[in-house]
Amino acid sequence: MAKLSSIEKNNRRARTAKRHAKKRGELKAIVMNKDLTMEERFAAQIKLSQMPRNGAKNRVRNRCALTGRPRGNYRKFKLCRIKLRELGSFGQIPGLVKSSW
Repeated sequence: MAKLSSIEKNNRRARTAKRHAKKRGELKAIVMNKDLTMEERFAAQIKLSQMPRNGAKNRVRNRCALTGRPRGNYRKFKLCRIKLRELGSFGQIPGLVKSSW
């Protein structure tokens, strides 16, 4: 089980990223637009750099929904490999069939 502070920090980052996603997207579009003047693009770059760092989507870490484990996660199930195997063995994940040969 991960520390609760780490889980909460990640949740806070996810909320911040969701809140700032639209504004960041607009500013990034201005920065990448080669048709605009250099001054306009530079001003947008400065505004983008003044926004909170945790507002970036890539700062959010994928974590297990049950344990908060940061590594070995399956995005489709939002579970770590350990819990996926446990729940899959008990047949509690719909559509997941345990392989045997």
